[in-house]
Amino acid sequence: MPDPAPVTGFCEPAYGDRSLGDVVPAVAAALGHPLGVAPTGLELPGASSYVVFLIDGLGANLLRRHEEAAPYLYSLLAGSTIGTAGVPSTTSTSLTSLGTGLVPGGHGLVGFTTRVPGTDDLLNALLWDADVDPVEWQPHTTAFSRLQASGVRVSVVNKREFNGSGLTVAAHRGADYVGVDRVGERIAAVVAASADSPSLTYVYDGDLDWTGHRWGVASSHWEQQLAMIDHEAEQLRDALPSDRRLLVVADHGMVDVPVTDRIDVADDGDLSAGVALIGGEARFRHLYCVGGAVPDVVATWRATLGERAEVLTRGEAIGRGWFGPVDPSVLPRIGDVVVACRGSAAVLSTDGFPYETKLIGMHGSLTDDEMLIPLLVD
Repeated sequence: MPDPAPVTGFCEPAYGDRSLGDVVPAVAAALGHPLGVAPTGLELPGASSYVVFLIDGLGANLLRRHEEAAPYLYSLLAGSTIGTAGVPSTTSTSLTSLGTGLVPGGHGLVGFTTRVPGTDDLLNALLWDADVDPVEWQPHTTAFSRLQASGVRVSVVNKREFNGSGLTVAAHRGADYVGVDRVGERIAAVVAASADSPSLTYVYDGDLDWTGHRWGVASSHWEQQLAMIDHEAEQLRDALPSDRRLLVVADHGMVDVPVTDRIDVADDGDLSAGVALIGGEARFRHLYCVGGAVPDVVATWRATLGERAEVLTRGEAIGRGWFGPVDPSVLPRIGDVVVACRGSAAVLSTDGFPYETKLIGMHGSLTDDEMLIPLLVD
């Protein structure tokens, strides 16, 4: 098996320093209710109430490039910190890191789709599966639960349909859930929940990510949606009393993937050889191999993709710290081989994921545009 090429153009996750898993411990310390974990590199100003507003898909580089569309959020960059998503840079992994305070290898949501150990099934971590118990899949006490137990009111403000979902239970259990569906009621709910002291109120908006997937981050549609999000964030700040802190974060960024940079496994029989199941997503693939096939799969995928992707065995990826320390129960969820795309490349699997052909914006890999996230304090 040829050695992996040196990693170029990748941003390593800042676990224990400025990653999404460090946000709630930093907020807890700022509230005067530390969670008893080692201090992180993220230091926040003290306050009696914090509102954490997560904007799905707003990478730090995207915000830097769109100052005109997001003047309020852009104005916060100068006095704030840039953090990183975990690996893969995808919503289910990131939201779980935020809510649990754990690295992906600890909480176990290591991809958009991952193999259910002992089966030939994939768990879609956003849609979930009724046969998979989210508490068994992610058994650790969440940071939200621990903070709530310490005397801080913790609230999750999100769409009504997400209340009780598998991802919500895995990532955010232990918090009070407030169901909302419109921007106006969302802001009102945040103001009401954050009135308790001390408190942490988490609020989520997924519309920018949806727009990026559908239209691409270079589109006028995405820029208009960013302008709306910017107005929402500023309106939220104006509605909050001055003694409550607003922390705006993201779960990942996004890159546009042109048709010419798409490789479809269905079009190349060599890429399917030795692969029993394909998971992950187009920018970060988990390959689950038949017995003894890993060396051949690695060699074939490296030769075919070349500089368009980093192809590593599970052990190599873990050795590079991509998932942080990995719990033994999580090991079989990670592909025998993982494929992280560089530049604007993507590996489609239209047989298993036909909807991917309709996406323009994608994420999941370790480029700066996907990994770097704003940590904006106002």
